[in-house]
Amino acid sequence: MTTPVLQTRGLNKNFGSLVVARGIEIALPKGARYALIGPNGAGKTTLINLITGMTRPDAGQILLEGEDISTLAPAARVKRGLVRTFQINTLFPNLSALEAVTLAVCERRGEAGTWWRSLPSYGQAIEEAHRILTTLMLAGDCERPTRQLAYGQQRLLEIALALAAHPKVLLLDEPAAGVPKDESSELFKAVAGISSDITVLFIEHDMELVFRFATRLIVMVAGAILVEGTPAEIANDQRVRDVYLGQAHHG
Repeated sequence: MTTPVLQTRGLNKNFGSLVVARGIEIALPKGARYALIGPNGAGKTTLINLITGMTRPDAGQILLEGEDISTLAPAARVKRGLVRTFQINTLFPNLSALEAVTLAVCERRGEAGTWWRSLPSYGQAIEEAHRILTTLMLAGDCERPTRQLAYGQQRLLEIALALAAHPKVLLLDEPAAGVPKDESSELFKAVAGISSDITVLFIEHDMELVFRFATRLIVMVAGAILVEGTPAEIANDQRVRDVYLGQAHHG
């Protein structure tokens, strides 16, 4: 059996008497497109924080390609290929999208300290940055300052910065949050074009997007996993309808 690229075993976390994670066990194969759904307060973002090292679990393990990374600092997990999106609304407002992603590529390559002195000498980094922006349908606006991009494009630029780190697993916490409805579908179409070598786990409340773009869904309720399955299985699960889909999904 193939080793899951990302796995958690018995993750527990309490904040005082508040239980935010109870026995969380997930196993994501390489290239999977998983959605993490559930009511507000279910513990979805807490789980992402536990996986990325922003929050320490009280018990349990996190494994990346079979290796226990539970005690690694967040930056060390990024270097191993576990990457989440960054909030970029205030980052690099005066840089173009191409410059911002080139800087992120140079950071990964250990060249960020001097990249601005002789930009033409970093042609490979620029080419890589342009390929990433092309994948996410941002190439046409790559010379525009970040602050001038539409909000949906800014969210895609967050993902581009994450891709510059060469992730094996990409975690997206509500990538379409705040994005106008007509832009959110385009955003997910761009996300769907990400390399199939990369495993994607995303949190999203728009069930239409979830059911269109996820191959499997994990449903969380009250800090625990209620059920995992295909979109069809989840849509027809009475327990999920009772606690969540009755309010969030129509049709």
